[in-house]
Amino acid sequence: MMRSLVFSMLVGLALWAAPAAAQDRAYIQIEARPSLSAAQSRLRDYSAELADVNGFDLGRGWYGIALGPYSREEAASLLRSLRARGLIPSDSYVEEPGRYGQRIWPIGAGPAGAAPTASPPDRLDTPAVQSTDETPREARAAEARLNRVARQDVQIALKWAGFYDAAIDGAFGSGTRAAMRQWQRANGYPDTGILTTAQRDALFEQYNSVLDGMDMQTVRDTRAGIRIDLPLGAVALDRYESPFAIFAPTGTVEQAQVLLISQPGDRERLGGLYEIMQTLQIVPREGERELGRNGFTLTGRNDRIVSHSEARLSDGAIKGFTLVWPAGDEERRTRILAALRSSFEPIDGVLDPAAVTEDAQSVDLVAGLKIRQPKLTASGIFVDRQGHVATTSAAVASCGRITLNGEYEARVLASDSGAGVAVLAPAAPLAPGEVARFRDGTPRIASEIAVSGYSFGGVLSTATLTFGRLADLHGLDGEEGINRLAIDTMEGDAGGPVLDDGGAVVGMLIPRDAGGRRLPDDVGFAVKADRLRSVLEQAGIVVQTAEGFDRLDPVDLTERGVAMTALVSCWE
Repeated sequence: MMRSLVFSMLVGLALWAAPAAAQDRAYIQIEARPSLSAAQSRLRDYSAELADVNGFDLGRGWYGIALGPYSREEAASLLRSLRARGLIPSDSYVEEPGRYGQRIWPIGAGPAGAAPTASPPDRLDTPAVQSTDETPREARAAEARLNRVARQDVQIALKWAGFYDAAIDGAFGSGTRAAMRQWQRANGYPDTGILTTAQRDALFEQYNSVLDGMDMQTVRDTRAGIRIDLPLGAVALDRYESPFAIFAPTGTVEQAQVLLISQPGDRERLGGLYEIMQTLQIVPREGERELGRNGFTLTGRNDRIVSHSEARLSDGAIKGFTLVWPAGDEERRTRILAALRSSFEPIDGVLDPAAVTEDAQSVDLVAGLKIRQPKLTASGIFVDRQGHVATTSAAVASCGRITLNGEYEARVLASDSGAGVAVLAPAAPLAPGEVARFRDGTPRIASEIAVSGYSFGGVLSTATLTFGRLADLHGLDGEEGINRLAIDTMEGDAGGPVLDDGGAVVGMLIPRDAGGRRLPDDVGFAVKADRLRSVLEQAGIVVQTAEGFDRLDPVDLTERGVAMTALVSCWE
């Protein structure tokens, strides 16, 4: 405020000493920006500190920020004073009004050569008040001075307001004029079909109101080497976890998040990042995605969030961003996404690959971000060469999606709740390393058995074997079709094959259920091989059988059991 007051006093004294003639006006050029959004952000910053701040279209996609207009003498004197006080960049200079194009700031201030006004046109407080800022003839003349981008902005705002549904081409034809009339009628103006300067101002104020509280600001992150406009009212920089600068939610908008993507790389690393990001919780599976030679885009959506990611490879660096936003807030999300996309600019610098904190290093995290996890996992048995799998019906009872070994899609082909068995069919034929061979005949009580299963879900890359004995040929209450095992298994082992000492399948491990009673840790249950075979045959699966095999040493038994065991994952 003090800087603004000092500046205003300097300008006021200069204007009091010698009023400038219109033909002798000049500006103090202080900055130029290569995007409209970046320029608008800087204009807001300067306007908070200085008076007489103007923004102009310079052409070729550049926008200038200038102070004025003043007489040449005033401009030169003020330039020296402001530079000496450090209020403006040291390379600022005096510029002619004729070098500037359409004015973009403040709205409605007129062309560069126009005399300054005490204040911008008043906005309407209620739709019933009629604007008297311009006559229709003056409004048409002001409209004629709009460049193509400004005319497109009017169409965009009219489309957002629900009055325009045609191409954004900057041509004010009959469709645009009709939309203007409809908007004018809806807001209490005479329906002339030509928006006055104040009406355009009101239209843009409506359009921008959706971003109230988002505090869109230009962020220049020199560690990541990215300049971009971000909603700092909703997110704030939290930490760096290579390859991301992570902007976490501040609480204003739950689940809002922005990642700046920055890492050294080539096309191979670009493809790897594309695959890795699809495993993150913040990138839901449903949505469009595309990988090109030098970039990718990822869109993911579910009932909680919508995320959009894009990255490009240039000069040995991969840079981009991810926006995560709550589902159901599409109007604000699409507006913020458009701002991110239009303002994104790679600058010098790339995030150090070693920028990873200790807390971010975990098997269920990538750069500190959670990997998408199944709601439960179980084990299964490959039962034929096409990759069909037998598992427990409880494991797949309420799955939105099922995968085998973490990546192959599958569906429930058949299910027998009485037996507790489900049969899964892969979406495409698989080639398992080993398939089950079911034992004919009844194994001996107290004989050695082993269970192959994914005890720890997908934490370990392969199944493990647990050894025990066959305790009984019935369940605890004498149930037929179930074997009781003396073995200490884990929840993730359910669905895995129970093997005899020769590697033949004598059953399938099922979840422990004692009617609410607590069982000793070394008690387990398995569906008998003949009952399991019956379910498979009813599903049309041709299985292999054997009367028995020679005893295998533990190493060979482990190899056979692991090769026929599948990881079954149930997803939301």
